[in-house]
Amino acid sequence: QVQLVESGGGLVQPGESLTLTCVASGFDFRHTNMGWFRQIPGAQRELVAGITQADNPVYIESVTGRFTISRDNTKNTVTLQIASLKPEDTAVYYCNNVRGNLNWGQGTQVTVPS
Repeated sequence: QVQLVESGGGLVQPGESLTLTCVASGFDFRHTNMGWFRQIPGAQRELVAGITQADNPVYIESVTGRFTISRDNTKNTVTLQIASLKPEDTAVYYCNNVRGNLNWGQGTQVTVPS
C-alpha cells in the first residue's frame, strides 16, 4: 500500500528557511522520479521540484535558487529545503512521483504572512 507522509511545515516569517520531509513506502522508491508539489486554495497542485532516480534535480523557474530537493534512498525520503521564504510560497506541500499518480498524502501546510 502506497503511503506518502509529509511533515515539516509551519508558520514562518518572510526570509526564513524551512525543510520539508516526505517519507514514502509501498512502492519502488529507489527507481521512482519523485517530486514536491504545492497547492493554494482554489488552484491545482503544481509540481515545483523533482528529482530523478539518478539524483538529478529540476525546478520550476520561480523557485530556482531558493528550493533544494534531495532524496535518501536508504530511508525512502525526499526532502525540500526552502530558503528565503516569501508570502507567495504559502501553500500545502505534497510529495508524489513526478506524474502525481500515486495516492496523495495529507500534505504539510506552509504559511508565510505578508
